Amino acid sequence: MDISHHGDLDVAPGLVDLAVNIRPGTPPAWLRELLGRVDLARYPDQRDALAAVAARHERDPREVLLTAGAAEAFVLLARTLTPSRPVVVHPQFTEPELALTAAGHPVHRLVLPPPFTLNPALVPDDADLVIVGNPTNPTSVLHPASAIRSLRRPGRIVVVDEAFADCVPGERESLADDPGIVVVRSLTKTWGLAGLRVGYVLAPPPLVERLRAAQPHWPVSAPALAACVVCSTPEAVAEAQTWAGELAGRRAYLAALLRSRPDLAVVAGAASFLLVRADRPGLWDPLRAKGFAVRRGNTFPGLDAHWFRVAVRDEPTSNAFVEALHELA
Repeated sequence: MDISHHGDLDVAPGLVDLAVNIRPGTPPAWLRELLGRVDLARYPDQRDALAAVAARHERDPREVLLTAGAAEAFVLLARTLTPSRPVVVHPQFTEPELALTAAGHPVHRLVLPPPFTLNPALVPDDADLVIVGNPTNPTSVLHPASAIRSLRRPGRIVVVDEAFADCVPGERESLADDPGIVVVRSLTKTWGLAGLRVGYVLAPPPLVERLRAAQPHWPVSAPALAACVVCSTPEAVAEAQTWAGELAGRRAYLAALLRSRPDLAVVAGAASFLLVRADRPGLWDPLRAKGFAVRRGNTFPGLDAHWFRVAVRDEPTSNAFVEALHELA
Protein backbone atom coordinates (compact mmCIF):
# COMPACT_ATOMS: atom_id res chain seq x y z
CA MET A 1 0.00 0.00 0.00
CA ASP A 2 1.51 3.31 -1.13
CA ILE A 3 0.24 5.71 1.50
CA SER A 4 2.26 8.54 -0.07
CA HIS A 5 -0.18 8.61 -3.01
CA HIS A 6 -2.36 11.73 -3.25
CA GLY A 7 -5.40 12.62 -5.33
CA ASP A 8 -3.61 15.08 -7.61
CA LEU A 9 -1.76 12.10 -9.10
CA ASP A 10 -5.10 10.67 -10.27
CA VAL A 11 -5.86 13.75 -12.38
CA ALA A 12 -4.79 14.25 -16.00
CA PRO A 13 -5.61 16.77 -18.75
CA GLY A 14 -8.99 16.15 -20.31
CA LEU A 15 -10.47 14.40 -17.28
CA VAL A 16 -13.28 15.78 -15.12
CA ASP A 17 -11.53 16.21 -11.78
CA LEU A 18 -13.47 14.43 -9.04
CA ALA A 19 -10.28 13.30 -7.30
CA VAL A 20 -9.18 16.58 -5.68
CA ASN A 21 -11.45 18.28 -3.18
CA ILE A 22 -10.76 21.93 -4.00
CA ARG A 23 -13.84 24.19 -4.11
CA PRO A 24 -14.62 24.84 -7.80
CA GLY A 25 -14.06 28.32 -9.15
CA THR A 26 -11.42 29.26 -6.61
CA PRO A 27 -9.50 31.32 -5.75
CA PRO A 28 -12.30 33.88 -6.16
CA ALA A 29 -11.52 36.99 -8.19
CA TRP A 30 -11.26 39.25 -5.14
CA LEU A 31 -8.67 36.94 -3.59
CA ARG A 32 -6.65 36.68 -6.80
CA GLU A 33 -6.59 40.47 -7.06
CA LEU A 34 -5.43 40.87 -3.48
CA LEU A 35 -2.64 38.30 -3.87
CA GLY A 36 -1.51 40.07 -7.03
CA ARG A 37 -0.93 43.27 -5.04
CA VAL A 38 1.31 41.72 -2.38
CA ASP A 39 4.75 43.33 -2.11
CA LEU A 40 7.19 40.49 -2.81
CA ALA A 41 10.27 42.65 -2.27
CA ARG A 42 9.81 42.73 1.50
CA TYR A 43 10.43 39.96 4.01
CA PRO A 44 7.18 38.45 5.34
CA ASP A 45 5.82 39.90 8.58
CA GLN A 46 3.44 37.55 10.40
CA ARG A 47 1.92 39.95 12.93
CA ASP A 48 -1.25 40.90 11.03
CA ALA A 49 -1.89 37.31 9.96
CA LEU A 50 -1.46 35.98 13.49
CA ALA A 51 -3.87 38.60 14.81
CA ALA A 52 -6.42 37.87 12.07
CA VAL A 53 -6.42 34.08 12.56
CA ALA A 54 -6.57 34.50 16.33
CA ALA A 55 -9.54 36.88 16.05
CA ARG A 56 -11.33 34.55 13.63
CA HIS A 57 -11.23 31.76 16.24
CA GLU A 58 -11.38 33.98 19.34
CA ARG A 59 -7.95 32.80 20.44
CA ASP A 60 -4.83 34.52 21.72
CA PRO A 61 -2.25 35.14 18.96
CA ARG A 62 0.22 33.19 21.09
CA GLU A 63 -1.97 30.12 20.42
CA VAL A 64 -1.53 30.38 16.63
CA LEU A 65 1.27 28.93 14.51
CA LEU A 66 1.23 29.76 10.79
CA THR A 67 2.50 26.99 8.51
CA ALA A 68 3.18 26.19 4.88
CA GLY A 69 0.00 24.15 4.64
CA ALA A 70 -1.31 21.49 6.98
CA ALA A 71 1.42 19.11 5.78
CA GLU A 72 4.12 21.25 7.38
CA ALA A 73 2.17 21.27 10.62
CA PHE A 74 2.26 17.47 10.78
CA VAL A 75 5.98 17.42 10.01
CA LEU A 76 6.66 19.97 12.78
CA LEU A 77 4.61 17.97 15.28
CA ALA A 78 6.44 14.77 14.34
CA ARG A 79 9.88 16.36 14.60
CA THR A 80 9.17 18.27 17.79
CA LEU A 81 7.21 15.80 19.91
CA THR A 82 8.65 12.62 21.37
CA PRO A 83 5.67 10.27 21.70
CA SER A 84 6.25 6.71 22.87
CA ARG A 85 2.87 5.48 21.59
CA PRO A 86 1.54 7.65 18.73
CA VAL A 87 -1.85 6.55 17.37
CA VAL A 88 -3.24 7.57 13.98
CA VAL A 89 -6.95 6.93 13.50
CA HIS A 90 -7.54 5.50 10.00
CA PRO A 91 -8.83 5.70 7.35
CA GLN A 92 -7.60 9.28 7.18
CA PHE A 93 -5.19 11.67 5.45
CA THR A 94 -1.91 9.80 5.39
CA GLU A 95 0.54 12.70 5.83
CA PRO A 96 0.46 12.52 9.66
CA GLU A 97 1.59 8.88 9.60
CA LEU A 98 4.21 9.57 6.95
CA ALA A 99 5.59 12.46 9.02
CA LEU A 100 5.71 10.40 12.21
CA THR A 101 7.39 7.49 10.47
CA ALA A 102 9.98 9.77 8.83
CA ALA A 103 10.78 11.21 12.26
CA GLY A 104 11.45 7.70 13.59
CA HIS A 105 8.26 7.17 15.61
CA PRO A 106 6.64 3.72 15.48
CA VAL A 107 3.02 4.41 14.54
CA HIS A 108 0.08 2.42 15.92
CA ARG A 109 -2.79 2.35 13.44
CA LEU A 110 -6.32 2.37 14.80
CA VAL A 111 -8.35 1.28 11.77
CA LEU A 112 -12.05 2.00 12.13
CA PRO A 113 -14.52 -0.35 10.43
CA PRO A 114 -17.42 0.98 8.33
CA PRO A 115 -19.22 3.33 8.88
CA PHE A 116 -15.91 4.74 10.20
CA THR A 117 -17.27 6.55 13.26
CA LEU A 118 -14.86 7.19 16.10
CA ASN A 119 -15.14 4.91 19.13
CA PRO A 120 -12.91 6.46 21.82
CA ALA A 121 -12.79 3.15 23.70
CA LEU A 122 -10.69 1.67 20.88
CA VAL A 123 -7.82 4.11 21.46
CA PRO A 124 -5.10 2.40 23.56
CA ASP A 125 -4.90 3.75 27.09
CA ASP A 126 -1.15 4.30 26.77
CA ALA A 127 -1.43 6.41 23.63
CA ASP A 128 0.34 9.72 24.30
CA LEU A 129 -0.39 11.22 20.87
CA VAL A 130 -3.65 10.69 18.96
CA ILE A 131 -4.32 12.13 15.50
CA VAL A 132 -7.79 12.12 13.95
CA GLY A 133 -9.47 13.99 11.10
CA ASN A 134 -12.79 15.82 11.44
CA PRO A 135 -14.51 15.68 9.05
CA THR A 136 -12.19 12.89 8.02
CA ASN A 137 -10.52 12.51 4.65
CA PRO A 138 -11.36 10.20 2.83
CA THR A 139 -14.46 8.99 4.69
CA SER A 140 -16.19 12.41 4.96
CA VAL A 141 -17.39 11.31 8.41
CA LEU A 142 -17.97 14.07 10.96
CA HIS A 143 -17.20 12.85 14.49
CA PRO A 144 -18.94 14.41 17.49
CA ALA A 145 -16.72 16.94 19.23
CA SER A 146 -17.61 15.22 22.51
CA ALA A 147 -16.07 11.96 21.26
CA ILE A 148 -12.81 13.70 20.43
CA ARG A 149 -12.77 15.61 23.71
CA SER A 150 -13.17 12.32 25.56
CA LEU A 151 -9.77 11.23 24.20
CA ARG A 152 -7.97 13.73 26.43
CA ARG A 153 -5.77 12.27 29.17
CA PRO A 154 -2.95 13.65 31.32
CA GLY A 155 0.21 13.42 29.27
CA ARG A 156 -1.65 12.83 25.98
CA ILE A 157 -1.77 15.26 23.04
CA VAL A 158 -4.86 15.06 20.82
CA VAL A 159 -4.47 16.49 17.31
CA VAL A 160 -7.47 17.10 15.05
CA ASP A 161 -7.05 17.68 11.33
CA GLU A 162 -9.81 20.19 10.48
CA ALA A 163 -8.78 20.85 6.87
CA PHE A 164 -12.42 20.37 5.83
CA ALA A 165 -14.14 21.90 8.87
CA ASP A 166 -15.30 24.95 6.92
CA CYS A 167 -17.19 22.63 4.56
CA VAL A 168 -19.63 22.04 7.42
CA PRO A 169 -22.46 24.56 7.92
CA GLY A 170 -21.81 26.39 11.18
CA GLU A 171 -18.53 24.46 11.48
CA ARG A 172 -20.37 22.27 13.95
CA GLU A 173 -18.18 19.81 15.85
CA SER A 174 -15.12 22.02 15.31
CA LEU A 175 -12.73 22.16 18.25
CA ALA A 176 -10.98 25.33 17.14
CA ASP A 177 -12.27 27.03 20.30
CA ASP A 178 -10.93 24.32 22.64
CA PRO A 179 -7.51 25.22 24.09
CA GLY A 180 -7.00 21.64 25.25
CA ILE A 181 -6.97 20.21 21.71
CA VAL A 182 -4.37 20.80 18.99
CA VAL A 183 -6.22 21.81 15.81
CA VAL A 184 -4.67 21.89 12.33
CA ARG A 185 -6.48 23.99 9.72
CA SER A 186 -5.86 24.83 6.06
CA LEU A 187 -6.97 27.44 3.52
CA THR A 188 -6.37 25.00 0.67
CA LYS A 189 -9.77 23.45 0.11
CA THR A 190 -12.26 26.30 0.45
CA TRP A 191 -10.13 29.01 -1.12
CA GLY A 192 -8.31 27.05 -3.83
CA LEU A 193 -4.82 27.77 -2.51
CA ALA A 194 -3.13 24.37 -2.80
CA GLY A 195 -0.22 25.93 -4.67
CA LEU A 196 0.26 28.69 -2.10
CA ARG A 197 0.77 26.33 0.86
CA VAL A 198 -0.96 28.01 3.78
CA GLY A 199 -2.39 26.66 7.01
CA TYR A 200 -2.10 27.02 10.75
CA VAL A 201 -2.09 25.27 14.10
CA LEU A 202 -4.15 26.25 17.13
CA ALA A 203 -2.50 24.98 20.32
CA PRO A 204 -1.39 25.99 23.82
CA PRO A 205 1.33 28.69 23.74
CA PRO A 206 4.14 26.44 25.06
CA LEU A 207 3.56 23.94 22.25
CA VAL A 208 3.27 26.72 19.68
CA GLU A 209 6.65 28.05 20.79
CA ARG A 210 8.22 24.59 20.50
CA LEU A 211 6.86 24.18 17.00
CA ARG A 212 7.90 27.69 15.96
CA ALA A 213 11.45 27.01 17.14
CA ALA A 214 11.61 24.15 14.64
CA GLN A 215 10.66 26.39 11.72
CA PRO A 216 13.17 28.33 9.61
CA HIS A 217 13.04 32.12 9.46
CA TRP A 218 10.14 33.45 7.34
CA PRO A 219 8.47 30.01 6.97
CA VAL A 220 5.26 31.41 5.42
CA SER A 221 5.35 33.57 2.29
CA ALA A 222 3.98 37.10 2.09
CA PRO A 223 1.11 36.06 -0.24
CA ALA A 224 0.18 33.26 2.15
CA LEU A 225 0.13 35.70 5.06
CA ALA A 226 -2.08 38.07 3.07
CA ALA A 227 -4.45 35.16 2.41
CA CYS A 228 -4.58 34.40 6.14
CA VAL A 229 -5.65 37.97 6.84
CA VAL A 230 -8.35 38.31 4.21
CA CYS A 231 -9.75 34.76 4.54
CA SER A 232 -10.20 35.30 8.27
CA THR A 233 -12.48 38.32 7.91
CA PRO A 234 -16.18 38.02 8.80
CA GLU A 235 -17.03 38.58 5.14
CA ALA A 236 -14.84 35.69 3.99
CA VAL A 237 -16.12 33.39 6.73
CA ALA A 238 -19.69 34.25 5.66
CA GLU A 239 -18.85 33.44 2.02
CA ALA A 240 -17.39 30.09 3.06
CA GLN A 241 -20.49 29.29 5.08
CA THR A 242 -22.79 30.17 2.18
CA TRP A 243 -20.82 27.71 0.07
CA ALA A 244 -21.02 25.09 2.84
CA GLY A 245 -24.81 25.36 2.78
CA GLU A 246 -24.92 24.96 -0.99
CA LEU A 247 -22.47 22.08 -0.76
CA ALA A 248 -24.74 20.20 1.64
CA GLY A 249 -27.52 20.17 -0.95
CA ARG A 250 -25.22 19.06 -3.76
CA ARG A 251 -23.74 16.34 -1.57
CA ALA A 252 -27.21 14.99 -0.72
CA TYR A 253 -28.10 15.03 -4.44
CA LEU A 254 -24.98 13.05 -5.40
CA ALA A 255 -25.48 10.61 -2.52
CA ALA A 256 -29.06 9.91 -3.62
CA LEU A 257 -27.92 9.23 -7.18
CA LEU A 258 -25.22 6.85 -6.01
CA ARG A 259 -27.49 5.06 -3.56
CA SER A 260 -29.95 4.35 -6.36
CA ARG A 261 -27.47 1.76 -7.61
CA PRO A 262 -27.60 -1.59 -5.77
CA ASP A 263 -23.90 -2.24 -6.43
CA LEU A 264 -22.76 0.88 -4.56
CA ALA A 265 -22.67 1.76 -0.85
CA VAL A 266 -22.18 5.38 0.21
CA VAL A 267 -20.79 6.48 3.57
CA ALA A 268 -22.77 9.30 5.17
CA GLY A 269 -20.59 12.37 4.74
CA ALA A 270 -20.23 15.99 5.84
CA ALA A 271 -17.34 17.24 3.69
CA SER A 272 -16.85 18.18 0.04
CA PHE A 273 -16.58 14.55 -1.05
CA LEU A 274 -18.16 11.15 -0.52
CA LEU A 275 -16.61 7.74 0.08
CA VAL A 276 -18.15 4.99 -2.03
CA ARG A 277 -17.80 1.20 -2.01
CA ALA A 278 -18.43 -0.63 -5.28
CA ASP A 279 -18.99 -4.34 -5.76
CA ARG A 280 -16.56 -4.11 -8.68
CA PRO A 281 -12.97 -3.36 -7.60
CA GLY A 282 -10.74 -0.82 -9.30
CA LEU A 283 -13.49 1.25 -10.87
CA TRP A 284 -11.18 4.26 -11.15
CA ASP A 285 -9.50 2.86 -14.27
CA PRO A 286 -12.66 2.32 -16.35
CA LEU A 287 -13.95 5.67 -15.08
CA ARG A 288 -10.81 7.35 -16.45
CA ALA A 289 -11.64 5.83 -19.81
CA LYS A 290 -15.05 7.52 -19.46
CA GLY A 291 -13.38 10.87 -18.74
CA PHE A 292 -13.67 11.03 -14.92
CA ALA A 293 -10.89 11.03 -12.33
CA VAL A 294 -11.80 9.79 -8.85
CA ARG A 295 -9.53 9.17 -5.85
CA ARG A 296 -8.62 5.52 -5.51
CA GLY A 297 -9.23 4.10 -2.05
CA ASN A 298 -6.60 1.39 -1.85
CA THR A 299 -3.84 3.73 -0.66
CA PHE A 300 -5.67 4.46 2.62
CA PRO A 301 -5.20 2.04 5.53
CA GLY A 302 -8.53 0.32 6.16
CA LEU A 303 -9.72 0.54 2.55
CA ASP A 304 -9.16 -1.66 -0.50
CA ALA A 305 -9.72 -1.55 -4.25
CA HIS A 306 -13.51 -1.60 -3.82
CA TRP A 307 -13.45 1.93 -2.38
CA PHE A 308 -13.14 5.30 -4.11
CA ARG A 309 -13.64 8.92 -3.10
CA VAL A 310 -15.58 11.31 -5.31
CA ALA A 311 -15.69 15.09 -4.99
CA VAL A 312 -19.06 16.83 -4.81
CA ARG A 313 -19.66 19.09 -7.80
CA ASP A 314 -22.70 20.75 -9.41
CA GLU A 315 -25.74 18.66 -10.31
CA PRO A 316 -25.00 18.37 -14.06
CA THR A 317 -21.53 17.01 -13.28
CA SER A 318 -22.97 14.53 -10.77
CA ASN A 319 -25.55 13.42 -13.33
CA ALA A 320 -22.87 12.85 -15.97
CA PHE A 321 -20.68 10.96 -13.51
CA VAL A 322 -23.44 8.59 -12.41
CA GLU A 323 -24.43 8.08 -16.04
CA ALA A 324 -20.85 6.95 -16.69
CA LEU A 325 -21.21 4.50 -13.81
CA HIS A 326 -24.42 3.16 -15.40
CA GLU A 327 -22.59 2.61 -18.67
CA LEU A 328 -19.97 0.53 -16.83
CA ALA A 329 -22.57 -1.73 -15.23
